Amino acid sequence: MDDYNSETDSDYASYWRDWFISTRGHEYFCEIDEDYLTDRFNLTGLQPEVHYYQYALDLITDVFDFDCDDETRESIEKSAKHLYGLVHARYIITTRGLQKMLEKYKKCDFGRCPRVLCRSHPLLPIGLSDVAHSKSVKLYCAKCEDVYSPKSSRHATIDGAYFGTSFPHILFQVYPALIPPKVNERYIPRCFGFKTHAMAALARWQEEQRANQDRRLLEAGVEVRRVESETIGDDSSSDDAS
Repeated sequence: MDDYNSETDSDYASYWRDWFISTRGHEYFCEIDEDYLTDRFNLTGLQPEVHYYQYALDLITDVFDFDCDDETRESIEKSAKHLYGLVHARYIITTRGLQKMLEKYKKCDFGRCPRVLCRSHPLLPIGLSDVAHSKSVKLYCAKCEDVYSPKSSRHATIDGAYFGTSFPHILFQVYPALIPPKVNERYIPRCFGFKTHAMAALARWQEEQRANQDRRLLEAGVEVRRVESETIGDDSSSDDAS
C-alpha cells in the first residue's frame, strides 16, 4: 500500500478500486462494476473463502467504516484483494466483463505471443486451475493454442484463479470473428540448408519407446525376448541369386 501513501485515508477508502486497477502489476485486471459487486447473488459461496469477508467487501465498495489497528487494517486489505480477484473471475465471463477484457485484448495489454511463428499475436490471461492459491496466471495464445508464463515477475505472482480456466475460450465463443487462423507454419530443422532425415528421427523415437517399454516389463518381472530378423541385404542377395 506504499504507492498510495501520498493520499489521505478518506481518499484511499473512496477510490479503492481505482487504486487497485492502477497499481503496477494489476494491469491484467479490469474494473468490476459496482452494481455487480453489490448484488449478493454474484458473491454466492465466496464468504467461506475470504477472511474478514464483510469488511473486505465494504472496502472494495467504498463503504468501509471500521476503526481498527494497522495490523488488522493490513489483513482486511489483503482479504479485499483476494475477494476482488475471486469476483473478477466471475465478472469477466459476463457480457460487460467480456467487453472490458476485449478492449484490453485489442490494445495488447496482456502482451504478445513469444513464439516467433505467431507473429506477435496478442495474448489473454488464463488460469490452469479454478482453485485459489494453486496455480499462477498464464497467458494463452489463440493462434498456436499454447500457454506461456508472463515476462514480468509482478504478473507471474498473480493467482490464476482470478481469471479462471474458461475465460479465453468463452471470449472467442462470444466473439468468433476474433478467432485467428491456425498456424500451419512449423519450424523445420535443417543442417546446412538440408532438412534433417525424418526417418532417422522416427527411428530414434521408436528406439526410445522400445527402451522405455523394455524397462517397464523388466520392472514388472517379465522377461524380454527379441526375435532377430534377417537383414535386408541378405534377402536381396538371395532374390538376385534366384
